This record gives sequence, C-alpha cells and structure tokens, in this order.
Amino acid sequence: MYSVVILTYNEVVNIGECLNSIKHSNDIVILDSYSTDNTLTIADKYRVRVYRRKFDNYASQRNYALNEIEYKNRWLLMLDADERLTEDFEQELLSELNGISGKVSLIRFRRKDFLLGKWLKRSSGYPTWFGRILKIGSVRIEREINEEYHTEGDVKFLKEHILHFPFNKGLEYWIERHNKYSSMEAGYLTSNLADTRISVINLLSKDPVIRRRILKQIFYKLPFRSSLVFLYLYIFRLGFLDGYPGYLFCRLRSIYEYMIVIKMKEHLNKN
Repeated sequence: MYSVVILTYNEVVNIGECLNSIKHSNDIVILDSYSTDNTLTIADKYRVRVYRRKFDNYASQRNYALNEIEYKNRWLLMLDADERLTEDFEQELLSELNGISGKVSLIRFRRKDFLLGKWLKRSSGYPTWFGRILKIGSVRIEREINEEYHTEGDVKFLKEHILHFPFNKGLEYWIERHNKYSSMEAGYLTSNLADTRISVINLLSKDPVIRRRILKQIFYKLPFRSSLVFLYLYIFRLGFLDGYPGYLFCRLRSIYEYMIVIKMKEHLNKN
C-alpha cells in the first residue's frame, strides 16, 4: 500500500477529479497553501487529512510534505491537483511495491499532458520522467522549481502514465503561473548556471533524468533559446502532428523560455 500527498492552492476545478482518480490508497493527505476558494470544502467530502503551509517554493513545499507529515505507509506518491491516476497506473504501482527490493528508494513515472482534449505526445517533449514516488526517509528534494529528487538507493521506472491537465484553470492562469515560474527559473539560473560544470560524458548515461539535466545545461548556454525551443518541439520532435493544440503549446513554451531569457538579463544588469 502507499500514501498520497496532494499540493493545493485554489484547486476547486481540479481537486474532486484528482481525489476520485485515487482508488487504491488508504492514506491521502492534502497540503494546502491557504486556498481562498472552496478547495478544502470539496476535500472534506473525502477521507483525507489536511495540513496547511504557506507556499515559498516547490522544493520546500515537497520537503515539508515528505519530512514533516507522518504517513501510514513507507511509500509516498506526490501529486498535483491537476494530475489524475489511472487504474492501470495504480495496479502497476501496487504490483511493483508488493515485490520491491529493499535497495529501491525512488520510482519514476511519465505523464501525458493534455491541451484542448488532446494528448501532446510530441509537442510536450514527451517523455519526461518524474521521481515523485518516494520511500520516506531515503530521498531529498532540491531545486526551487523543476525539482530534482536525489537518493543513494536504486531507482525503478514504471511503464504506465498518470494524466496531466495543466490548462484546466484556463489559459490566463497558465500564463500567470508561468510568469512566476520564469522569475524563479531566471533567478536560479542567474545564480547557479555560471558555476555549473557540464559533464558531457553524462549524455551517455542510462538514466534519462541525468541526460535531460545535461541537455538543459547545454541548452541554457545557447543563444536564441526561445526560437530554438519552438523549432525543437514543433519541427524536430514532430509537434506539428499534434495539430492546433501542439502548435499552441509550442508557442506557449517558446514564450515561457523568452520570459526566462529577458529576466536573466534583468538580473545580470542589476548586478
């Protein structure tokens, strides 16, 4: 069996469906950032425990959830309210946990991102692996945004996916949220990228998370990044095959990258 913790803030359009998708956990926790809508009113209809913490950044929020809350089970799945589990995913997870080696402390999975009802199979840069199934006490979380999950133990990978609906709150919310994300990312990159040594040999790593990290480090040193993002996702990754939703998402990703670029320049000029 496994526990679940869901991070929430004003998730009235998401929390019900998220909770309904969890069929096989006996321990569900909501970590809420002081929602001002009816998120917790809806959550109260389910068998959940609620904790509150003011949000500062994702790593701190997830580390609080991991280290400051007690759970019924050794394994914890971290969800966002706009994510959904599937029956196949839960069955695979239960099967893996039932016979898992004591050396394994982290399980990674992929997710399917949706826009306008379509899975962005190509334009989203799929597959991206998320290490949010953790053995409590064996994993640490770093990086304020686009968190990294570190463990000294072994790592397993699931075949099944969870579903992700990042546009459920509308395009305006997505843009507002990514405006904040870009500020966080620009601040982190300005402070850390110059001192980050790129180990090209890690491009040959069997771990897709390590390969992705190195590619991002290389990418962040390239000029015209926002245009390259669009060309990479829309042309090289065949995002045009995702139709209009794919085109729209590639444009939005390009805009997000441009916001990071100009905010990094702003940081550098201030210094």
